[in-house]
Amino acid sequence: MRFDVVTLFPELFSPFLSVGVTRRAFDAKLVDVRFFNPRDFAVGNYRRIDDRPFGGGPGMVMMAEPLANVIEAIRAERGDAAPVVLFSPIGQRLDHAMVQGWSDSVGAILVCGRYEGLDQRFIDHFVDRQVSLGDFVLSGAEVAAIALLDAVARLQPGVLTDADSHRFDSFNPSIDGLLDCPHYTRPEDWRGHKVPDVLLSGNHASVERWRKEQSLRVTELHRPDLLGAEHSRDGLHPTEERTRTSKA
Repeated sequence: MRFDVVTLFPELFSPFLSVGVTRRAFDAKLVDVRFFNPRDFAVGNYRRIDDRPFGGGPGMVMMAEPLANVIEAIRAERGDAAPVVLFSPIGQRLDHAMVQGWSDSVGAILVCGRYEGLDQRFIDHFVDRQVSLGDFVLSGAEVAAIALLDAVARLQPGVLTDADSHRFDSFNPSIDGLLDCPHYTRPEDWRGHKVPDVLLSGNHASVERWRKEQSLRVTELHRPDLLGAEHSRDGLHPTEERTRTSKA
């Protein structure tokens, strides 16, 4: 798959693409990432890419023409119908399902905005989808683009040392979309705190059952919004179920 990143600061991506486990995906071109600076597609001696907003107000707005030029150039080079994605506060929240969808796609054109935003006319005519990392504001969307690329890269075959590793990530359907369970490693006794006995038992069925129970407990405690009826008996929320059992 191929991701074309439209950014004024392509240098921000260099460390991310060259270190860590996801580097394998980029080195092998499992995820082909290319960069396009809209300033290279601007006109005039000053290669201007932003201007003051009509109606007044603080900050600058990225101009439509340089952005349109770069998108048209990328589409001509790609020769496919890859969607144009803008990182924006009004976008759909990035989640595992969306990442999985991107990992199985041809890729996309990622637009990293800066300043006060982009000329709305460019958004109306070129942007196919808007994505948000959450309810906060970044200085630029490069961080959001890196987050998306990292999440997609680690799902590619051969990127993680253990092929099954990502199947047990938080939010993965393999664990019913719940949060991951707690993990422990050596020593068995760390400053008086011992590893749960079940993890040392060698009983794989018991370990699997314990992990599922812990995953449900952690999700109920920290992200109860992720729980559905499938995680309880008779349609009861796990907390309600335990309360009724204790009163019986």
